[in-house]
Amino acid sequence: MATKPLPLPTRDGVGPSCVAVPAGPWPTLAQFLRQQFPAIDPAIWAARIEAGEVVDEHGVPVTLQRAFQPGIRLYYYRSLPAETALPFDEVVLFQDEHLVAVDKPHFMPVTPGGRYLQQTLLVRLKRKLGIDTLAPIHRLDRETAGVVLFSIQPSTRGAYQGVFSQRTATKHYEAIAPWRPDLAWPLTRQSRLEEDEHFMQMREVPGEPNTSTHIEVLKVQGDLALYRLSPITGRKHQLRVHCAALGMPIVNDLIYPRLRAQDSDDHARPLQLLAKHLEFTDPITGQHRHFTSQQTLRLE
Repeated sequence: MATKPLPLPTRDGVGPSCVAVPAGPWPTLAQFLRQQFPAIDPAIWAARIEAGEVVDEHGVPVTLQRAFQPGIRLYYYRSLPAETALPFDEVVLFQDEHLVAVDKPHFMPVTPGGRYLQQTLLVRLKRKLGIDTLAPIHRLDRETAGVVLFSIQPSTRGAYQGVFSQRTATKHYEAIAPWRPDLAWPLTRQSRLEEDEHFMQMREVPGEPNTSTHIEVLKVQGDLALYRLSPITGRKHQLRVHCAALGMPIVNDLIYPRLRAQDSDDHARPLQLLAKHLEFTDPITGQHRHFTSQQTLRLE
């Protein structure tokens, strides 16, 4: 089934953002936008509107005087006043007509959000490859490096997403964490994860497990070890929570076991977690796919 084109084109690798207009008391659409996004200076909305950069789902421009219309969708270009360039480059590992496999560096978000827009893997790839239809099939944390897959064709995207939702992909991560000689290796950690009080954290709680991770030891050096983590499920922060719960928090983790200040990144101290291997049977071509990150973690 064909995908309806967006009413605004991709610009410098960034597609338009969208907001649904609810019922409300605003006399104009411009006033709704100003109240919906109070962090954005009203002068910025006025400039966007006057430049024709805010349109409805049919491509009709929003003007400063246009009456409020609940039930429609508005599209606009999001921008950030100052975004620090990341001093890392993503590496394309594979590309065909359906897939792009990429080796993501540490500190780079997969998709735009918060204070990141241009310096995200998706936007950088759209600019580099010139493919506006790119969309991630799965995600990695911003702090985690390694293999990420992107879909090119909207018509086949669902089939590739099914590989992950049906858990037919095999994923292996590597991590450096404290050595625990008192534990019986290899082991499988199963627990129930739920969101913690702070939105950035997850926590283990009593109840039927909804996560499972197989953990093996690859190498030991002093007080640290290199582990292979093989998640069977795919919950947010699953590997980081499981390692912390075992008394072996991943080196340079600023979230587990306790949340620490994240105002600035220390590029010399990345989270020692790497999505190393990903393999599955291609649902479209039937071929065996096996992608490996070129990056390595070093015990020091």
